[in-house]
Amino acid sequence: MPVSHRHTIGINRRELLQVGYSGLLGLGMSSFARAGTKGAPPLARSKKPKSVLIVFLTGAASHHETFDPKPDAPPEIRGEYKAIQTQTPGLLASEHIPKLAARSKMYSIVRSLSHHDNNHLVATHHVLTGHMQPGAFFDKIASRDDFPNYAGGLSYHRSPPEGTPCGVNLPTYLMEGPLLWPGQYAGFLGPKHDIMQINHDPNRADFKVENLRPASGMDVTQMKDRMALLGAVNDQRKWLAEQSETKKITDQQQQAFAVLTSGRVAKAFDIDKEPAAVRDKYGRHSFGQSCLLARRLIEAGVPVVQANMGRVQNWDSHGGLFKRLKNDLLPPLDSAVSALLDDMSDRGLLEDTLVMMFGEFGREPKINKDGGREHWAPCFSGLFAGAGVRGGQVIGKSDKNAAYPTTTPYSPDDIGATVYTVLGVDPHAEVRDRLGRPVQLNRGHVIRPLFDGTSD
Repeated sequence: MPVSHRHTIGINRRELLQVGYSGLLGLGMSSFARAGTKGAPPLARSKKPKSVLIVFLTGAASHHETFDPKPDAPPEIRGEYKAIQTQTPGLLASEHIPKLAARSKMYSIVRSLSHHDNNHLVATHHVLTGHMQPGAFFDKIASRDDFPNYAGGLSYHRSPPEGTPCGVNLPTYLMEGPLLWPGQYAGFLGPKHDIMQINHDPNRADFKVENLRPASGMDVTQMKDRMALLGAVNDQRKWLAEQSETKKITDQQQQAFAVLTSGRVAKAFDIDKEPAAVRDKYGRHSFGQSCLLARRLIEAGVPVVQANMGRVQNWDSHGGLFKRLKNDLLPPLDSAVSALLDDMSDRGLLEDTLVMMFGEFGREPKINKDGGREHWAPCFSGLFAGAGVRGGQVIGKSDKNAAYPTTTPYSPDDIGATVYTVLGVDPHAEVRDRLGRPVQLNRGHVIRPLFDGTSD
């Protein structure tokens, strides 16, 4: 089970207001303020805008027990699992992800991801924004000084169809006690660029997103009439709009209403409309149904969707690693993500959607005395598929213990540059922070071997 952090950081009203109301209310919406982008790299050229789907292994899965096993290493590094062949030459995988191993022609594995921070919060910000957290320190919680997540960065540059949020995060809000994980929102870009946050397990029989459903007995026409009346009342109270926090809530209410009345995205949450056979293939568990819901949202036009595989720090196994992975984590992940790749390919969605799977870092090569692995940021692996990614590749190599890259290391900044380029945004574009200062969105470089097959 995940190990709780001991810390002295509290949370006060100011911090809550900095993060915004979206996560705490369970419904954070985004509007898009600026159209177009400057100098989008050629990789982003497409007949239509591309999307991104992030399968996030919160807490950090072990690369040794997934896509970088070392069967010839000593037992204290090798671990308990057997390595199996995939359909890709040179790519071994854990015996407990056989479905993904059988589909390796659909994706590339990057084995040389690397950065320098072993703290969950700081590292999560890095991989989900493509930028180091400003003023980072151990367990630095989310604030409006953070860089925007990918949906927020996209929101700044491109408008979606009316009634479509710039992104959706599901099915959990990454928070433990007073620790609010950074990287989940638009940071210094402000609440108007925040994603929509879902806090309900789509595997539950009673799953629904109440904020996206009309009240009993009220149809959409009636709602529009009532919104007009509400608007008239609000016009008489302009002084409220001068209060910045009140304005934030109003923007989010208007966006939520737009989603509700447009219907397209709202219908995507009706997961019970999916055929039973499809739901069964994904797996009748939170992992599977979250991946299915993510596919439905991508299909409905949401440009960035993040499906968290479990609650915060779910993959943080400092003890009992092998039993937990074998019994609770790897089998449902294997069924969920393999079904997702199949389904998106069959529906023609993979062509224009970048699917990524990774955690915030990897796990230490040497197994500890409790049968677990500690945090390890110098080397970890990620899965990339779709949106022009060449399948059947192994990009980068680690050393004999999977401790350090022996080829070009790729940082979370490079993941960010790749994401923004796929989304049609110049990763080096200038944005403005909340004080109006110019800031470069990203400082990384596109992971070119994903798309052109060049060796590093």
